Amino acid sequence: MVRGSLGIMAGVAAATFALDQLSKFVVVHLMSLDRVRAIDVWPPYLNFRMAWNRGVNFGLLQGEGDLGRWLLIAVALVISVWVWLWMRKEPQTAAVQVSAGLLIGGAIGNVIDRILYGAVADFLNMSCCGIANPWAFNVADIAVFAGAIGLVLFTGRDKKA
Repeated sequence: MVRGSLGIMAGVAAATFALDQLSKFVVVHLMSLDRVRAIDVWPPYLNFRMAWNRGVNFGLLQGEGDLGRWLLIAVALVISVWVWLWMRKEPQTAAVQVSAGLLIGGAIGNVIDRILYGAVADFLNMSCCGIANPWAFNVADIAVFAGAIGLVLFTGRDKKA
């Protein structure tokens, strides 16, 4: 089913952004994870491990300077605006709108972190089956990843070659 409205995308983006920022506020400020550094929730499957990520996913492209921070903010904003404009161009299915909303909401959530804290607040750490995961991530990271995968999987299906 194809819809012309961007309402689904906007709603998903807003909900993703709100969930991301609320989770970070609770974990960092109310649970004081920024000071205690680690909280075992359901080891090894779910742990909170505080990590201030100045780079992109998995700490890649770590840049300590303000130039790197503002460059990553600019890239995230440009991608978000580009996806929004792309979705406005022609009617999209609900799955495509949800995917775009996840990507935009997650990207904006991490942009707000970079503006407020100078880095992205990562805190989720999950391990399983004897494999110890050394990385932390957040709700926004999950949303950006899921949204990007969804856009790849769900766009262009109705087009003829």
